[in-house]
Amino acid sequence: MNGSSQTMPSDADWRHEAVQGNYAERPPSDPGGPIRIWLYADRISYRPGDPIRISVNTNAQRYSLEVYRDGAHRQAMFRREGIPGTWSDTNINCSELGCNWPVSVIVSETESWRSGGFVIRAFVPSDDGGVTAESEHVVIIGPGHQTRTTEINDRLLLVAATATWTAYNDWGGSNHYQGLSGPDGNEFSPRLSVQRPYARGFVSLPDEAPRAVLLDQPGILAEPEYPHMEWAYRNGYSKKYVSAGWASFERQFVIWAEKAGYQVDVISQTDLHEDPTILSGYRCVATVGHDEYWSWEMRDAVDAYVECGGRIARFAGNFMWQIRLEDGGNTQVCYKYTARERDPFMNTGPRHLVTESWEAGEIGRPGASTFGLNATQGMYASWSGCSPRGAKGFPLYRPDHWAFARTGLYYGDIIGSQSGVFGYEVDGIGYEIRGGLPFVAPGARAPDGMEILALGLSSTIEEGESIKPGHTFLGREDAEYVAAVLTGSADQASIEKTKRGCGAIVHFLRGKGEVFHAGSSDWIMGLVRDDHIVIQITKNVLDRFLGS
Repeated sequence: MNGSSQTMPSDADWRHEAVQGNYAERPPSDPGGPIRIWLYADRISYRPGDPIRISVNTNAQRYSLEVYRDGAHRQAMFRREGIPGTWSDTNINCSELGCNWPVSVIVSETESWRSGGFVIRAFVPSDDGGVTAESEHVVIIGPGHQTRTTEINDRLLLVAATATWTAYNDWGGSNHYQGLSGPDGNEFSPRLSVQRPYARGFVSLPDEAPRAVLLDQPGILAEPEYPHMEWAYRNGYSKKYVSAGWASFERQFVIWAEKAGYQVDVISQTDLHEDPTILSGYRCVATVGHDEYWSWEMRDAVDAYVECGGRIARFAGNFMWQIRLEDGGNTQVCYKYTARERDPFMNTGPRHLVTESWEAGEIGRPGASTFGLNATQGMYASWSGCSPRGAKGFPLYRPDHWAFARTGLYYGDIIGSQSGVFGYEVDGIGYEIRGGLPFVAPGARAPDGMEILALGLSSTIEEGESIKPGHTFLGREDAEYVAAVLTGSADQASIEKTKRGCGAIVHFLRGKGEVFHAGSSDWIMGLVRDDHIVIQITKNVLDRFLGS
């Protein structure tokens, strides 16, 4: 696909293909057929002054290319027209090995570019003034040295969830979920290259693109539905657009924050992995959206930052998997459910770097020790067969906490129910209720003194009277894996013990710093949909953390 709709099957099974199928933009096999164009940049992120090397693959004779800073106000940075088109053959395994296309355009004059997300758009103009074909990519420009040393204290630093972007990007046919790997060519790939385009929907989206969280309640005995996947299939977008990417999460936060008057710098997770000092001097560091994949080095950087007085505002969910970055950061490795059998580090070591859930015994570093919550005790809510008629927001238990000042909230109120902030993936922690209030359960490995402020229900599996085997998206894989990690067994009795999770809002102090975590991937929708209570809570956190 390259901006065109899928050809719909003639029978009623197209919805099954939309949900279960592995359809994706694939590397072109020959230069014939309609005009096509794709592009990618040589790195995920840059510093002001760094050249951006862009590879474009097209069968058009000529094309145009533009770059703009994407935020509250679009700012044009570069444009070139009439560029000669070139065609390159692409390996079928490009998702794993990279596309290896030659560099087509170098953008050198970047010294004055202020930090943010920059969209690169390549397009083939038509004779009538329109566009015959187009493709988009996004890169991060981090803060320059002068910004970091002289102007930094009142600026917010956003860490874009670029490892999650890579994990879900299915351009070329493979990601960490489905793919062309294995002996039968139908398995997910544990190794992914960043040297390839982003799938359609990762960089920009129309306003009508559905979210995963279902705001409308399903009918009685209705089977689970997945409107976002059906929309993607009909309109030629990646089925993973709602799970990751600049368009669905970070872009929305930057636009809101800049309109609200915050000055925002942006870095990638690769920056954090390679240079932990990049956090130095910032009073507040934020993460947003679906932020699932982290390396050991990234966590080290965040933990050290908080211990030394930094503040983390995490409006994000699904803190789940450890990754490794190899080949100079160009390859992301995550064996996930198969790590104990397939990750070579299980045999060679170091075992603490095996790429599976943070709660796995061989890793020994529970996710909650960094952010207070983790995905294995959270997971899915407000979509599919996981509480589709649920609260859609966070039930509030401690309204007297400073984060809820000037909201008028009461005990038992629901935060963000109208805007759908609870889901589609949430982070939780073991808890118990005493006197009508939630507390961290004995034995749960959470930071000392952590307060659970709000708490909703989640699950690891789609279950219910209307579930038909083979018709759901999730299946049993998540439930079995979580049970195995938390109990040592994946049998039905263990699933019964672990399948019911939660999504929480927590706050805690550690060292000289502190962390506020609203553990849901779709907290951002409260900002997008102008939910005044969600906006006030977000401002309360940012203003406090940015204060001296």
